Amino acid sequence: MYKENCYKVLSNDRIAKDVYKMILQGDTQYITAPGQFINIKLEGKFLRRPISVCDCDENTITIIYKTVGSGTEYMSTLCDGKELDILTGLGNGYDIKKSAKPLLIGGGVGVPPMFMLAKKLLAAGQKPTVILGFNTKDEIFYEDEFKSIGCDVRVTTVDGSYGIKGFVTDAFPDDYDYFYTCGPMPMFKAIENKAETSGQYSFEERMGCGFGACMGCSCKTKYGSKRICKDGPVLEREEIIW
Repeated sequence: MYKENCYKVLSNDRIAKDVYKMILQGDTQYITAPGQFINIKLEGKFLRRPISVCDCDENTITIIYKTVGSGTEYMSTLCDGKELDILTGLGNGYDIKKSAKPLLIGGGVGVPPMFMLAKKLLAAGQKPTVILGFNTKDEIFYEDEFKSIGCDVRVTTVDGSYGIKGFVTDAFPDDYDYFYTCGPMPMFKAIENKAETSGQYSFEERMGCGFGACMGCSCKTKYGSKRICKDGPVLEREEIIW
């Protein structure tokens, strides 16, 4: 179930190169699973902007976004107190599985939904290992936040300017038994070749409505066509057609 409502910007701060953290105040009851997203209406833009939820509590939603176009550039200029029309509770989110040693893998702006997921796993008595993948040191964010809640954190940079040099697949532990991931498609394909367990992928896709009506984000799976915005964005490894 999703809901359209008005939300107030409480803060909107730059936390890494071209990356911003925004905290919104409003109704959060429709966000029921980590990995869900919100769809933000912006002045002068025909389509809303889908952004994954990083965290939420009874009154606030935290999102993290990267400025990659005119829409997100505009978002970065929004001041405290600005009110936004937002659809919340979109997407299926991650299905938390019973796992002794879960592995969470976030690449770039695929990192944010891993944070709420990590908190849910910890609350369920599971201690995740978290791999955060970036191109360079200037892009890194949320390493300390993951550590502060009790996660084992590994950071990779492609250029070797911080942490482990290479890709997220170069930081895989030997003893994980399930994985969750969000990030770009090249990272997904590398994980698919590396991973030895079942897992869940959260896909990024251009969207129109964000709630399954326009069919613009449909993709083929082993079990028929699915809409990334409604039947996803999270898909089980076993159903994905690469």
